[in-house]
Amino acid sequence: MSEYILRLQEVIAFSMRDMSREDMLRRQEGKWSAAEVLEHLYLTYSATAKACERCLAAESPTATAQTLRQRFKTLVVIILGYFPRGIQAPAQVHPKGIPVEQVVSDIARQIAVMDELLTRCELRHGRRNKLFNHPVLGALTGAQWRKFHWIHGWHHVKQISRLQKKYMGKQKPPV
Repeated sequence: MSEYILRLQEVIAFSMRDMSREDMLRRQEGKWSAAEVLEHLYLTYSATAKACERCLAAESPTATAQTLRQRFKTLVVIILGYFPRGIQAPAQVHPKGIPVEQVVSDIARQIAVMDELLTRCELRHGRRNKLFNHPVLGALTGAQWRKFHWIHGWHHVKQISRLQKKYMGKQKPPV
């Protein structure tokens, strides 16, 4: 398992620590609750795992050439590690009402499944090859997918931390 995936699992587990179901479900007007943020993350890991399965079934990677705009966005997010605030998530990864208990109990496993499938894609199609497309960034390698999920996950863990601080007076998560 990559360093990014291990760190991702750790910070997500930390973000859920000591939160009651009620704390997770509290929300501000127009904002996602901690439970909804976690469900969004869970759905992104599930979506990446499904894309991996399609990639594994294909003769070659399903990635298409990146546009100049996608290359720039990949540079900003993957290379510079900056995840802009206020970006709308694609509809397929908006919270759908999965029970918070299911998300909490399955999210670490879903991350591990995604990582394993990325490894299998890399073994089948090559570690240096772009495997399949991200809806905004375009084609990414397995390593880029892992780093994306770390950066994206950290972005959302900071949101959960702010909710904890507001509602529970908790500490910031470790980096």
